Amino acid sequence: MKKEWFFDRFCGSQIAVYTEDGIVTEAMIEQENADDLTGTIYKGRVCNLVPGMQAAFVSCGLERNCYLPLGEGAARFTSYDGEGNLVSTPDLKEGDEILVQIVKPPRGTKGAKVTCDLSFVGKTLIYLPRTGFLGISRKITDPAQRERLLKETDKLREEGAGFIVRTAAATADKRHLRIESEYLKRVWRSVCQTAQTAQVGDAVYREFDLPFRVMRDSLGDGVTRLYVGDRELYDKIVMLARLRPDIGERRVVYCPEEENTFRKYGLTPQLRALCSRSVPMENGGYLVIDRTEAMTVIDVNTGKFTGEDSLEETVFETNLVAVKEIARQVRLRNIGGLVAVDFIDMTEETHRTAIDAALTEALAADRAKCRVMPMSDMCVSMFTRKRTGGDILDFFLSPCPHCTRQGFVYSDRFLAITLRGDLLELFADDYEAAVVDLSRDFMRRLLAGRYLSEEVHGIWKDKRIYLVPHEDWHEEKFAVRGDNSGVLNLPDEAKLMYLKFCCPKRRGGGKKPRRGVLCTCVMRSAFSIFSRNLLQRRAIRVRDL
Repeated sequence: MKKEWFFDRFCGSQIAVYTEDGIVTEAMIEQENADDLTGTIYKGRVCNLVPGMQAAFVSCGLERNCYLPLGEGAARFTSYDGEGNLVSTPDLKEGDEILVQIVKPPRGTKGAKVTCDLSFVGKTLIYLPRTGFLGISRKITDPAQRERLLKETDKLREEGAGFIVRTAAATADKRHLRIESEYLKRVWRSVCQTAQTAQVGDAVYREFDLPFRVMRDSLGDGVTRLYVGDRELYDKIVMLARLRPDIGERRVVYCPEEENTFRKYGLTPQLRALCSRSVPMENGGYLVIDRTEAMTVIDVNTGKFTGEDSLEETVFETNLVAVKEIARQVRLRNIGGLVAVDFIDMTEETHRTAIDAALTEALAADRAKCRVMPMSDMCVSMFTRKRTGGDILDFFLSPCPHCTRQGFVYSDRFLAITLRGDLLELFADDYEAAVVDLSRDFMRRLLAGRYLSEEVHGIWKDKRIYLVPHEDWHEEKFAVRGDNSGVLNLPDEAKLMYLKFCCPKRRGGGKKPRRGVLCTCVMRSAFSIFSRNLLQRRAIRVRDL
């Protein structure tokens, strides 16, 4: 099996995609300069205690207060004494300043869920500075190996602290465990020092960015190639690959931005398919995936598959194929929480048992923890999956502004990425100018968000891109056409997308916009002479600009 990772960076986002024989199995997206809140440690203040819920609500500077459970097993709280020193206390009262870590980021109308059981993740160990717990991954099954790792890790513990031995530690020696434990302890001491002077709402620790987390946690055995479509990102991944003897920098391949790596290797259509409720299966059947506030529901349908034998065998074969696709989809879409699967009704008990076993086996390959419950008499299976990171669909979709936000439309960021791919293909055919027809609202948000500023400054600095707004177009609709004639017939509302320093320094002492800012203002230069006639309803020559 050919296992490959693809990395790219565009429109202010970093994207990592994992494929097996060309089929996308896992995708992770992270916006740059934006917090992936999971794992972030904040200095918060207790706003109120709710005994009836055995919970507290903590202000961490986010839009909503965070939910902190106080039930059994709640850790000792990292608070402050009268001199401002960090202390550990079992009591909590309103107004206390404490350190909390995001377990679940905000979602919908719910605030973030936090914990006082602080943890710091390494490749082989998870350090628990305030929890005297020693555990080991269940995926390490060899009894002798488990005993060895627990014994060696126990020697590294400090009083009141603990460790969780991760699956990657199976091949680690004593020296590697010691080095990583010392590093994680230094990180904790640094957090304590930062927290002393931090204000309520300040983040005192953040997880590493996406490339580092992938190289640390997700890069399994047998990876043949790592393709990177951004130069800066390539340099970072090469540096990280040097620390992985099993990978090495030779397997990291740089793909120039002009090649549009994701489209070249057929990843774009597969990622776009994530937004669809209906998922086709290889045998002609299909799945329907619906998200609700409480759970995710998956329905299995035979579709075009008719089978060759009896109805029972047709149904069983369809359900068996569905199990494989369900395991792939929950991993790919990063579905967390409770998942209910409505399989096609089966009458034979042996078939139900076989589907249960197949589902358990398929989900076992997932890095996230899954727990499968027995199938009911109505052929409904339920399982839980621990959510890791944010929902990938939140990147692709945004609430529809036209239907009281009940439906969804493609997000501006995803539309900008799609537009970027179309422009890359257009300019690869040696076009000097491009005309983009789009809705007025999307054009406004495209310019305000500066989604294509890096490209206009870099690979498209010698190109011309004209944006033509349409009042009656749906905001998801756009069309791209090229032109080499040197003559364009544009409406009054069209805009030329170009990059400059914007306007000169303001008379009032304002600063110049930084280099790389997308601007559509008219320069106070010779170009301004033509600006009044540039976008009129008549033919103009590109060379005159």
